[in-house]
Amino acid sequence: MKKITVAIDGHSSCGKSTMAKDLARKISYIYVDTGAMYRAVTLYALRNGIIAEDGAIDNDGLQKSLEDIHITFQLNAETGKPDTYLNGERVEDEIRGMEVSSHVSDIAAIPFVREDMVRQQQAMGKDKGLVMDGRDIGTVVFPDAELKVFVTARAEVRAERRYKELLGKGEEADYEEILKNVQERDYIDSHREVAPLRPADDALILDNSELTIPEQNEWLYEKYLEKVKGGKGKKVKK
Repeated sequence: MKKITVAIDGHSSCGKSTMAKDLARKISYIYVDTGAMYRAVTLYALRNGIIAEDGAIDNDGLQKSLEDIHITFQLNAETGKPDTYLNGERVEDEIRGMEVSSHVSDIAAIPFVREDMVRQQQAMGKDKGLVMDGRDIGTVVFPDAELKVFVTARAEVRAERRYKELLGKGEEADYEEILKNVQERDYIDSHREVAPLRPADDALILDNSELTIPEQNEWLYEKYLEKVKGGKGKKVKK
């Protein structure tokens, strides 16, 4: 069966990574969470005083630091999913917190950051057999990807999912704060000057507001089969 590139884009907290990880595991493809890469850069910036308390970013300091930021992924034997490592340190949990979430869209909007991350991402996918999710995978990173999907859901639904996820990890969470963050990130991601968030012209649109995780995973797997086999999969209830 031929190998393809699967590009999954969409809004924050809409389940992109869950879908992508499940598909990659099921079809034995490499999975790359590009959002985690930008989150890791954000975490580095926070730790090293590149982001001030008022949110201002030292662009010169960040640009000089990029060569010292090394992001890798390692498979977690217990979860069966890849964890994010920043300069050899596992940061998978820390990059998912609200502090990083509050600044990541601003970091990701910086042109030289996106240029560096896109270069790394394209190198990862040169041999295909890859599932990658993010904000500009189908429009910028892999415009020739065989399967492009744009995932969305109502902001309130996404905030509720994020709220429950944080509570499940034993972290403090405020629904209204999370909803505000989701809405602010939507605006920044969609209005940034470089590679704004938008569906590729040939992307399949999935609103998963009313779908369960198994339903959305089945939908994506069927779309994958259609691409690699040239046939049509069964329809999934929406």
